[in-house]
Amino acid sequence: MADQKFGLGIATLIATHNDWLKNRRVGLVSHQAAVDADGTSSVGYLAQTCGKKLVALFGPEHGFRATAGPGETVKLEKHPDLGIPVYSLYGKHRQPTPAMLKGIDLIVIDFQDLGARMYTYLTTMLNVMETAAEHGVAVVVADRPIPLTRVVDGPMLDASFRSFVAAAPLPMSYGMTPGETALWLVKRLGLDLDLRIAKMRGYRREGIRGCGWPEWIPPSPAIRTWESAQCYVATVFTEGLRNVDCGRNTNLAFRVFGASWMKSRPVIERLRKQRLPGVTFHAHRYESVDGINRGKIMDGVRITVCDPHCFRPVRVSVAIIRALQEVYGLRKIWGHPDNRLDGFDRLYGTCRVRERIMAGTPVAALTREWRKESESFERSRQDCLLYP
Repeated sequence: MADQKFGLGIATLIATHNDWLKNRRVGLVSHQAAVDADGTSSVGYLAQTCGKKLVALFGPEHGFRATAGPGETVKLEKHPDLGIPVYSLYGKHRQPTPAMLKGIDLIVIDFQDLGARMYTYLTTMLNVMETAAEHGVAVVVADRPIPLTRVVDGPMLDASFRSFVAAAPLPMSYGMTPGETALWLVKRLGLDLDLRIAKMRGYRREGIRGCGWPEWIPPSPAIRTWESAQCYVATVFTEGLRNVDCGRNTNLAFRVFGASWMKSRPVIERLRKQRLPGVTFHAHRYESVDGINRGKIMDGVRITVCDPHCFRPVRVSVAIIRALQEVYGLRKIWGHPDNRLDGFDRLYGTCRVRERIMAGTPVAALTREWRKESESFERSRQDCLLYP
């Protein structure tokens, strides 16, 4: 039998589940990166379908236009064409207020996520669902693909490190689409929520972009390509270890790393000896255009994900840091005054990873630790997985 033609969750919602929207006043949590294969945005779909029943828009970090910088506060706006409010969920408020929800019966969530715990769209979705449950507002998640849909990797969240970049009790890379994640969160947290998932059609859990998928529009300024999205978890540690560059604001953001004091050859040698699955490393010179290395030429390393199902981004991140530490020493890696070690721990959701790396724990031993931690999570998500 031929594979069913691919279609996004938003198309399923309009074509198959239009009754979910009928006679309801609708709010949409989304951004301009949420488009269909023909380029139609989700707000365009709902504006056409719901008319004046579409009463409010909500934007996550980076804003509804998906152009604000990391951590940049986004303010309330009015949509220039629809004349409805565009509330920011990354400004004064991180979750909808009762005033924002006034007159809303149903919230549709549709944004391009990465399946990474520290990518804050997960936290925004969780905050919206919790608030909706409190106020009796129904939620529909219109599903989309993520880059590493079969990959579970990294430590589980230590509750004492809960923050906006680590809000849910998940591994760092959790291998679930937004719809699957929403189902799991409702189950895990016991939310009393009217939740419905508009599933994708013809979708299989593949890490390579398929025929009929929408074009990639950056969901945040640094994630310019699907390949950057795949590598994000592997190099996001540079937001804590700020003396290491990740190519932010270049076309290879999160796919490269380097430093003004680093030589690529000895680092690559150590990484290749690790025989890390699904990934290769290559010397790549580039100019840093961001952070403390701005304007300097990096003798950097480029990461290529050659098998997205075997690739383990958190394991790779630890291997990179270990390799740098072995070549250049603890002080060079961890002692820079611009480093944010508390921020590093928040990204990993624990201090144990940093402490184990600094103590020289082998990468394989660290991996075994968090694999054991995540076993119960992997069992718990089985009945939330929607696609073959």
